[in-house]
Amino acid sequence: MSNLLKIFLWSAVPIIEQRGAIPLGILKYNMSPQIVFLVSFLGSMLPVPFILLMFNKIFSLMQRYKFFSKITGFIEKKINKNSVHLEKYKEIGLITFIGIPLPTTGVWTGSAVAAFLKLDFKKSIFCAAVGALISATLLTFACMFFPSLI
Repeated sequence: MSNLLKIFLWSAVPIIEQRGAIPLGILKYNMSPQIVFLVSFLGSMLPVPFILLMFNKIFSLMQRYKFFSKITGFIEKKINKNSVHLEKYKEIGLITFIGIPLPTTGVWTGSAVAAFLKLDFKKSIFCAAVGALISATLLTFACMFFPSLI
């Protein structure tokens, strides 16, 4: 598998997302920061429409079965914790939440919260894209200029 494909796929994986893919591409594979930035951004955006369209349906289905209770409880706790800020500030909150590359923030969680709050689909896609661009920019610059921090 090519390194570009690895970066693309890793950036689409929950929890890892750009936070793992960009340092991997720039620091481990010594790839061009511009290429890693673009590929990672595109990979991170891949799951967004699917999450926005299907999250509530899948989550409701999972809640019906006791087998998934720990998972759904964890997800519900995360969403409720983060939804307070997003409900108040909506688009700016969603962009900020996705744009800050910290653990449990990012495109997956932001998109799930947007779906849970039933935010507008097109606005949510736009906010996810802007947030992902901010996150990718911060991570790329950090890898280029402060690699010891990563």
